[in-house]
Amino acid sequence: MMSTSLPNLTELDIARLAAALALKAKPGDCIALHGDLGAGKTTFARAFVRACLGNAEAEVPSPTFGLEQLYVTPRFVVAHYDLYRLAGADDFEGIGFEERAQTAVTLVEWPERAHGLLPHSRLELCLSPAVDPSLRDVRIDGHGDFASRAKRALALFQFVSVQPAWCDAHLTFLDGDASTRSYARLTTGNRSAVLMDAPRQPDGSPVRDGKPYSRIAHLAEDVRPFVAVCAGLASSGLAAPDLIAHDLDHGFLLTSDHGDLSFGRAVREGLVQASLWAEAVDTLIALRRKRFSRTLTLPDGTTHTLPRFDRAALEIEVELLLDWYWLHAKGTPVPDAIRADFRAIWSPVLDRMLAEPAGIFLRDYHSPNLFWRPHHVGTDRVGLIDFQDALAEPWAYDLVSLLQDARVDVPAALETVEIARYCRAVATFESGFDAEAFAATYAAFGAQRNTRLIGLWVRLLKRDDKPGYMQHMARTWDYIARNLTHPALADLAVFYETHFPTELAEARRGTIAAD
Repeated sequence: MMSTSLPNLTELDIARLAAALALKAKPGDCIALHGDLGAGKTTFARAFVRACLGNAEAEVPSPTFGLEQLYVTPRFVVAHYDLYRLAGADDFEGIGFEERAQTAVTLVEWPERAHGLLPHSRLELCLSPAVDPSLRDVRIDGHGDFASRAKRALALFQFVSVQPAWCDAHLTFLDGDASTRSYARLTTGNRSAVLMDAPRQPDGSPVRDGKPYSRIAHLAEDVRPFVAVCAGLASSGLAAPDLIAHDLDHGFLLTSDHGDLSFGRAVREGLVQASLWAEAVDTLIALRRKRFSRTLTLPDGTTHTLPRFDRAALEIEVELLLDWYWLHAKGTPVPDAIRADFRAIWSPVLDRMLAEPAGIFLRDYHSPNLFWRPHHVGTDRVGLIDFQDALAEPWAYDLVSLLQDARVDVPAALETVEIARYCRAVATFESGFDAEAFAATYAAFGAQRNTRLIGLWVRLLKRDDKPGYMQHMARTWDYIARNLTHPALADLAVFYETHFPTELAEARRGTIAAD
């Protein structure tokens, strides 16, 4: 249970508090709104619903006469109840509240008339007039799972409240990524900014040598790497977001907004994919030409040094295929002998990858994290986000991420053209550049990255209840099939052909059909 008091809130404060809680709500949560007539319950409920809808002007009528008002939002259904006119317990039970409360987020005004039917995961909000009658005091008591998320929402509320230029902004939820980070857009007038909420936490329980997966794979566990890499990219002239405000200890960042035109959305809206991907390749060429230091400075004077992959990191990533996909596809755990064979075949490939000289890769340089900004010029037209996991690793990896995009089909012909164009450009400013060696590195990192993703899609399904990523499975197998054609991966190709023949055959048929 959690309890807190927020004194002297304005109507705008209450709306912002409601929006912050809306960002953390999940189906099955309930907010019970206590207070006399005129205390601000409807103000809170209206702001909560609008934040969930992503529409600050949405009509949110009072459900006083109908008892229940439903809103279908992009994330869940919100059910708003006003029990003021409720005659008795039988009337409340008759509207199906208990069933609705299991699958929707429920807002209940006059909850004392709910006769003990509120779900366990709930917040009790009591609004009352402050000493200044134009202000309100709010007390929050949290129960169940919602209580811990409400604590984070209150910290977010406080962070935004102390930003003078944004404290009157509307908060709306933004789709995030596969991590524990979440995002919101702040809008006021014709200005907008993006709020990143990234609490420090390792990615799960220990999985090997007493370490969680995130630590072994060198994934960022707080916002500091993002801030450091952001500054490095900006100093290199690339379009990383501007850092408006930060709370490094609590994991809140406020950054400039690249807008909504991600490369994935741009393709869906009919922009020419080849042109967009060429611009993104030009940005990688510019990054390779300009470079920046491996040790980067943060606003508080501390530094972040880009890590390098080690064998443990590469091994645990490729073994996601065995740890998650094998059981999902075959119904039984992978035999020890096959796991040993898998490790032995990958071993020399990993040796070559680890021997490659350091460059930099941003790690997830692909369509969800690249934004088209047509009103800018040069590389500034490609907005960058989600680079907190950057490593000091070979340059080929980001080109793989882009040209074997996990979320958008990249035709093999386009991949071939852009690899060749990249190599020609780099050769003009790196005299010792070896295009053949680069192709081998590209294929190795392509096989490694997509092998990891095959396992990751299943882990997101099984462990994290995120089934949407499974739609990328066929595409990912297609990319693996492409990489396995390189002679340097001949032994690896035999292993995959032996144990995953159906997946590779279907991938090749899809490629032939696409061509």
